[in-house]
Amino acid sequence: MLPRERVIAALEHREPDRIPWGEHSIDYNVYEDILGRETFVQAKMKETQALWDGRRDEVVASYKRDRLDLVRALEMDIVFVGGVPPEGYRPQPLEKVDEVTYRDGGGNLYRVSSTTHDLMPYKRNIDAYRPPTLEGIQEAIDRLDAEPAPDPNASQWELVRHAVAEMKDTHFIMVTVGDVGFPGFGATEEDQWMNLVLYPEICEKLGELQGKRIVREVQLYAALGVDGIMPCGDLGSNTGLMASPEIYRRMVKPWHQAHVEEAHRHGLWVLKHCCGHTMPIIDDLADIYDAYEAIQATAGMDLRVLKQRVGDRLCLWGGIWHEHIILGSLDDIRADARYAYEHAGPGGGFIMGSTHSLAVDAKAENILEMKRCRDEWGSYPIDPGRFR
Repeated sequence: MLPRERVIAALEHREPDRIPWGEHSIDYNVYEDILGRETFVQAKMKETQALWDGRRDEVVASYKRDRLDLVRALEMDIVFVGGVPPEGYRPQPLEKVDEVTYRDGGGNLYRVSSTTHDLMPYKRNIDAYRPPTLEGIQEAIDRLDAEPAPDPNASQWELVRHAVAEMKDTHFIMVTVGDVGFPGFGATEEDQWMNLVLYPEICEKLGELQGKRIVREVQLYAALGVDGIMPCGDLGSNTGLMASPEIYRRMVKPWHQAHVEEAHRHGLWVLKHCCGHTMPIIDDLADIYDAYEAIQATAGMDLRVLKQRVGDRLCLWGGIWHEHIILGSLDDIRADARYAYEHAGPGGGFIMGSTHSLAVDAKAENILEMKRCRDEWGSYPIDPGRFR
């Protein structure tokens, strides 16, 4: 089977020739370790600095070359792509406070994370925050309805067009897209969650704005010629849902349903990325989506339980612990693969991947062991007697 055929078989709950493999996010160190060269792909502060320096074209060329080369090198089946900065993009650099701290024009502070190497929000200037109003949100919705359809020939879709032209004949092309999460607002994180309860009308209106935005964008992705879309939005934490199932079903689920219905109308698969514990709404997600990715074992998301409960409706994508890829041994990777293959693989409906991503500090030897396990153990029919 070709990689694209393999993924579609899994999505249709058929057994392909072997378990497909894909990731929704891969950080720069993996490209450099596997390909043996420097990259700007998901290169964190290095990528940010390059854009500040006016090197947009170099950054995009690196994405076009290295993203596809890594998929080929690891013999993955899914090519994940997204938008890139448009031609001529050169953002104003933030003010440098010290070696790791920066300030924007609104007085908000950012720091380079010692863990992920991203430039991340550190301290928000809450005095400058202005909460949304129902009137303002409705005006934004009205403007959205009046806007022309997104242009698939725009320069920001250069990477997607390149991947489709180079690999659509063989691989499953998936574009990561926006999503609707719990639509809170506020100057602080605490306010954002409290306002879901205190100001539900405003939150529902914010959900409507984002929901209409993602629904109208579906025609763009169809015009680009991709096979599927991945809405990226987390609903769970390590211990439970970020908000109640009732809030999800009232404010979020209708837009998830509308998004997927529009995608299916255009012939696109929808593969949902969602971290955290989501068991209280897993049946809702199974009724909506084609696949569910980033199944976080450390948050109590057990592949065996999920296969029994929703495996006939939802293709499960994950299995190899994110934490083990970074901190674990080859034995840990093999144990994860054995468990996933035995309990989620039979009957199809399973894609191998990390329980989150191939992130900063991921060990190259552990990634290569994932490949070895898939190559040697992942052929159908799944036979646990092969596992060693």
